[in-house]
Amino acid sequence: MARKSGGSAGVVVTGLTVAALAVIGFFAYQASAAQDRAEKPSASHSASPSSSPGSSSGDKGHKKEKSTALPKNSGTGERIVYALAERRVWLVGEDGRAERTFAVVPSTVSPKPGSYKVTSRSAHVTGSDGVPIEHVVRFTTVDGVTIGFSAALDGSMPDPDASHRTGGVREKRKDGAALWKHAPVGTPVVVVR
Repeated sequence: MARKSGGSAGVVVTGLTVAALAVIGFFAYQASAAQDRAEKPSASHSASPSSSPGSSSGDKGHKKEKSTALPKNSGTGERIVYALAERRVWLVGEDGRAERTFAVVPSTVSPKPGSYKVTSRSAHVTGSDGVPIEHVVRFTTVDGVTIGFSAALDGSMPDPDASHRTGGVREKRKDGAALWKHAPVGTPVVVVR
């Protein structure tokens, strides 16, 4: 009997070991994925890409340049350019040059490509998802949902819950502050695919 009991204990220990290894593997995968996201060039805040020391100008550099280059046919003069597919915003000066670009998290309801103007602003409000936000710059409404740029006070930028219709295009707080300074009411907003 003692031998049979020891065999059962061995199976339990083996099962626990396998479960522990699976959990460790899962956390290692998450950490690796988080690091990959943090290193993506889309998090760049400069209008033009910069090379880090020792980097080559191979394909990797071209991808970074392409992802931060101001989209063609995105208007002229001072404006905000929002690229839906790239999930990126550019703040463009009077001379037509991008002064700043940054990644954003789109809302569940998106505007159609086209030209808009900033219609209203709010320094601090609660977003349609219930999160306190700042530097809200609104530019259109789609099917009753107001669309605008904003930054969460807690700095979060999670993907929105697809089961709720929201119009907040989320940006990091420092990017929200820059967009706020750049975009008084009437500033053109150009949305591209």
